Amino acid sequence: MEYAGTILRGRDLEPVEGTVVVDEDGEIEAIEEGDVDGDDVLCPAFVNAHTHVGDSIAKEAGGGLSLEELVVPPDGLKHRLLREASRTEMVNAIRRSLRYMQRGGTAACLDFREGGVVGVRVLREAARGLEIDALAFGRESVEAMAEGDGFGASGANDDVFDRERTATREAGKPFAIHAGEADASDINPALDLDPDFLVHMVHPEPLHLDRLADRGVPVVLCPRSNLVTGVGFPPAEELHERTTVALGTDNVMLNSPSMFREMAFLAKLTDLPAREILRMATVNGAEIGDLEYGPLEAGRPARFVVLDGDSDNLAGTRDPVRAVVRRAGVDDVREVVLG
Repeated sequence: MEYAGTILRGRDLEPVEGTVVVDEDGEIEAIEEGDVDGDDVLCPAFVNAHTHVGDSIAKEAGGGLSLEELVVPPDGLKHRLLREASRTEMVNAIRRSLRYMQRGGTAACLDFREGGVVGVRVLREAARGLEIDALAFGRESVEAMAEGDGFGASGANDDVFDRERTATREAGKPFAIHAGEADASDINPALDLDPDFLVHMVHPEPLHLDRLADRGVPVVLCPRSNLVTGVGFPPAEELHERTTVALGTDNVMLNSPSMFREMAFLAKLTDLPAREILRMATVNGAEIGDLEYGPLEAGRPARFVVLDGDSDNLAGTRDPVRAVVRRAGVDDVREVVLG
């Protein structure tokens, strides 16, 4: 198969006119530069690097509640609603969110999976037959981690996670943890666990920024969620200067799992270049998730988004990278290639 247009190629997302050639095994065989007909834009598939898709059963519930009232276990609203939902309700709701992400060009989500072993199995069932990679970072037990793809810790102030960290090392699976969401008090103990990545980091202090830089610990930002829950806005520029940064949409209860919306939000509230934000939403997320895809390069799995550059929304675009980050949406997606 061949896909022609403006290709956002490689880690630098360099716009080049040409054709992506995909072989029968779903791998990028070649990227051939040259003049082509048409205005399509070929962009690496998105990686939603932090989700809670179980919340799909309760979209827009809890308006006006604090972060603690919304999500802190065991009595936060989301946890009460999760306990009340049947397995069928959970599977159906999660599947619809996964389908929405896939239709919008998301190749993978890294999900912090409530419900222990059962929660991991619910996500597996919901993703069955879809092309999106729904990675389950099990919570609540080592057994959930063993059943899933890694461990997703709630926060270093909530519990001691030494046992879980040791178990992930032994299993060769990633360990991730929320840190610095409500305040800075849990950042140092989270870093002491030597995590594979941190989530949120809204309140890092200079010491924490230095530790991030020294250790090279990646960070996943969820700026829309942070503002909705009233905890603040992460220092995205400072974090970007020091480590690898990816993007996630966090709780489906609070935000649609749209990487287009997350990118546009971050772009319009910071001075980060559009190219860096697009890298956060694609290549960096793939690296954090230890996925084989990411940049559009020969030899990589073919996982990319074809945007209609002649849609009413994108026609006349002078800068395709800025257009993808600040302007494009699900309606502009012509095709999602998840070979």
